[in-house]
Amino acid sequence: MASIRDVAQKAGVGVGTVSRVINGSGYVAEDTRKKIEQAIQELQYTPNELARNLFKNRTGIIGVLVPDLDHPFFSSFARETEIALYNKGYKAMICNTIGNSNRELDYLNMLDRNMVDGIITGSHTLHVEEYRKRKHTIVSLDQDFGPEIPMVGSDHIYGGTLAAEIMIKNKCKKILHITGVAPNVAANNRHAIFESILAEHGIEVVDLMMEWNKFDHQSYWDAAEEAIRKCDGIDGVFAADQPALCYMHLAMKAGKRVPEDLKVVTYDGMDITRLCYPEVTCIDQNVKFLANTCTDTVINLIEGKERVPQKQIIAMEFHQGETTYPVELNGIF
Repeated sequence: MASIRDVAQKAGVGVGTVSRVINGSGYVAEDTRKKIEQAIQELQYTPNELARNLFKNRTGIIGVLVPDLDHPFFSSFARETEIALYNKGYKAMICNTIGNSNRELDYLNMLDRNMVDGIITGSHTLHVEEYRKRKHTIVSLDQDFGPEIPMVGSDHIYGGTLAAEIMIKNKCKKILHITGVAPNVAANNRHAIFESILAEHGIEVVDLMMEWNKFDHQSYWDAAEEAIRKCDGIDGVFAADQPALCYMHLAMKAGKRVPEDLKVVTYDGMDITRLCYPEVTCIDQNVKFLANTCTDTVINLIEGKERVPQKQIIAMEFHQGETTYPVELNGIF
């Protein structure tokens, strides 16, 4: 296997000149650069990635923290973020924090040991101070840690408003609202605005509160079964994709017709909502845009290329399915 010294000898230059070409640092005459590149090709020399990263004081790796890869939204976000990072010359270390374990703290501590260049976090089990006290590069998905940590998130106020408008125009009278409220997370805004608007219109909302850090499928089935047992007269349901679909499944099994007897609106709009029948009306988060924005933000912070906004809010999208009747939507009241 050829070494950097072999390349230098073949090109008739010093090792330092070869290093400058490989690392893109410092001036090298164009003729000399071509000789070095030709020598690298002929010798099939592969630069030592570890040595290059030590030279740059970087690892080329970004940690991506998500609460559970089994959850369609977070698995899609992790996938799109890995693609975006790869296209920008970085590798992703996907960290699955899973509930109230110590994993989130362990992964976060990797920053302090310089094992990654930065972290994109969509996990929310730690107290905000655990993030605020860090001196390294962090970008948050949906959680507001304060002015020193940039946040990227969806326009949840608009999303909750749109869901409420759909329910009102579909003439729902008693709506099941399945929630799980995490501390300091912007997504909570959709729950608050949804209930506030429906209360102004005199529409009854039945809250079913789940543990916010449980993302396993069984928990969603359990919540749906509890709602079927305890809640009579429900003619609308609003929840994230999985719990809403579980409830719709059980309600239809019990004889309810959708959308005649039950209107269903889900939040997130992942692929599973397009695979069921009837196809679901969704308030969609633009996961690819969220991932790309988080990627651009963390790289800009690491490389200092551009000033980074403290908050970046991504527009929501609407998908009309067959679980509500089509209505003309304004998105405002």
